[in-house]
Amino acid sequence: MRKIAVAMAKGGVGKTTTAVNLAFGLSRLGRRVLLVDGDTQDQASRFLGVKTDMGLYEFVTGETDGGRAVDRAAAITRARENLWLLSGGIRLVELKHRLGEQPRDIRHSMLTRSLVPKKNSLDYLIFDCPPGWDVLSVNILMAVEEVLCPVALQAPSLEGLKTFFGYLMSAQRQNTDLQLRYILPTMYDRRVGQSERIHRQLRRLFQKQICVPIPYTVRLPESAERGKSVFEYRTNSTASAGYRKLIERILQDEKA
Repeated sequence: MRKIAVAMAKGGVGKTTTAVNLAFGLSRLGRRVLLVDGDTQDQASRFLGVKTDMGLYEFVTGETDGGRAVDRAAAITRARENLWLLSGGIRLVELKHRLGEQPRDIRHSMLTRSLVPKKNSLDYLIFDCPPGWDVLSVNILMAVEEVLCPVALQAPSLEGLKTFFGYLMSAQRQNTDLQLRYILPTMYDRRVGQSERIHRQLRRLFQKQICVPIPYTVRLPESAERGKSVFEYRTNSTASAGYRKLIERILQDEKA
């Protein structure tokens, strides 16, 4: 099973869009995928058009926010064929608080301890990470082996990328298996000089990790508004083609 965190220090760069479309794209090719939403905004549920009563909070704690014990498996929602979801939401604020109260030696490994699928039950575990750096972000980076970093082709994103490298190096001191595997340029617009210039910089700096960019298009926010992946909403769009290339790259690396 491959464990991938879609992560970046800055918000608004396409993390949830990427996590949802990557998870759906893999699932429609027959891979069994669990998508875990680590954000308090619960965007992954909205982007997939599913309603959830429970999610990551209940899965980790084994109880509702009212203290009633629950079956952890019931917190997992089937979103599509081969695709399951552990939703985020405002209850993650309390989860972060509870994680912070744990003894130091287990505080950052709670997700690793909780997310242990039955043998051969999943092919991919994909995390949609929150922006910033907190105890839940650290838990996610302790639970995965690969990082996919979306970078919007806008100047502020390069500062966010620099900040994220600091977080990543800190996490790698504890999780030596953690790798920055993919840099995904997003919001690419050939008509904008800044977009092309930043893309060239990324290609030069990350020759091994750089992926085919995802173009700027209204199809992505439109699909999210309708609770669909871009493949379901506009299968022949430029955004669909971009995410198809990303999925091809990731599938090729299955054999590596």
